[in-house]
Amino acid sequence: METNMNTGGGAVYVQTNDSTGNHVLAFARSAEGDLDSIGSYPTGGRGSGAAHLPSQGSLVVSGSSLLVVNAGSDDVSAFVIAQDGLRLVNRVASGGEAPRSIAVRGELVYVLNTASPANVTGFRIGLDGVLAPISGSTRELSAPEADPAQVSFSPDGTTLVVTERATDAIVSFPVAMDGSLGELAKHPSSGPTPYGFAFTSNGTLVVTEAFRAEKGAAAASSYRLGTGEVEPVTRSVGNGRSEICWAVVSKDDRYAFTTNFADGAVSRFGITIDGALELEDATAGLAVDGQTGLRDEELTADGRFLYAIDADGRRIYGWEVGENGQLAEVGSWPGLPETAAGLAAV
Repeated sequence: METNMNTGGGAVYVQTNDSTGNHVLAFARSAEGDLDSIGSYPTGGRGSGAAHLPSQGSLVVSGSSLLVVNAGSDDVSAFVIAQDGLRLVNRVASGGEAPRSIAVRGELVYVLNTASPANVTGFRIGLDGVLAPISGSTRELSAPEADPAQVSFSPDGTTLVVTERATDAIVSFPVAMDGSLGELAKHPSSGPTPYGFAFTSNGTLVVTEAFRAEKGAAAASSYRLGTGEVEPVTRSVGNGRSEICWAVVSKDDRYAFTTNFADGAVSRFGITIDGALELEDATAGLAVDGQTGLRDEELTADGRFLYAIDADGRRIYGWEVGENGQLAEVGSWPGLPETAAGLAAV
C-alpha cells in the first residue's frame, strides 16, 4: 500500500508480528500529536504470532531506514522511508533464531537473536538502504538460553549492551573501529529480570527490572559505563507497580519514562547529571489503570510526544511531554492486532 507520508508532523510505526505474514503498520502524526492510520506494509517475513513479543527495539528507524525483525522466519526486513510510503528493499537472515531486537548506529547494525544459542550478529546498511551481513560477526551471549531482551549501542558507539533476563545480567562488548566486537563482559544486574533500557546522551544507562513478574515489585536501576565495566549508580528504585519492562529517556536527559505491562501505567523517574535515579511519579501516564497490556514505547525525535502500545487493549496511547516531564494524554487510537509489538516514532 502506497500512501503519502508528507504529513507535516511525523510518523509512528508498529509491527503486527503475525505468524502468517508480518506487516508494518504506519500512522501519520500531526503537529498536535494525533495519529492517523495510513498504511500496512508486508515485511516478506513472518512474526512469532505471540500475543506479547518479549523484547524492546523490535523495529527501529535510523535516518531514512526502517528495520524490523521477523521473529518467526528468523530474518530482518529493511525498508526505505519515502514520501509515498515504505519501500521494502531487502530481507536477510538474522544470523540466528527468534530475532527480537535491533541496535543501529550510523551504518552499523547488530541484531539480537534470542533462541538458544542466543547471539548478536552484525550487518551494515548501504547507501541504497540494503542490509548486508558482516562475515564472522556473530557472537554468543553469556549462556545459550540467556533469554535476552534488548540490544543497543552506547551513545558514543564504543560499547554494545544486552540485557539477559535468565542470568540476571547485563553483558557488554567493546565495538572496534571496523564494527567488530571484542570480548564479552558480564555484569550482575542490580535487580532480577533486567529488561528494556535506554541511555542518556552522556552515557548513563537506565535499566528496567521486572522482578520475575512479582506484583508491586517493579524497579529501575541506573549504571555508568566505564572501560569494560557497567558500574551501578542507583540500585533498584521501586515504583510500586508491576512488570516494568520498557524504558525511554527524555531528550533533555532529565527523565526516564517506563511502562508497566501488568497495570497500565507509565512511570516517570528523574535522572541527575551524575546519573542518580529517583522515582517522581509512578502513574505519570495511564492507559487503563490496572489493565494489562501497556508495553513498547518511544519518544518522537523532537521529544514532544510519547507513544506506547496497549497490546491487550489493541490501541496506541499518546501523551505530550511537558517542561517538567508531566505527561498530558493526547489520545488513543484503535486498530492494532493482539500480536502487535515494537514501536518507532519520528
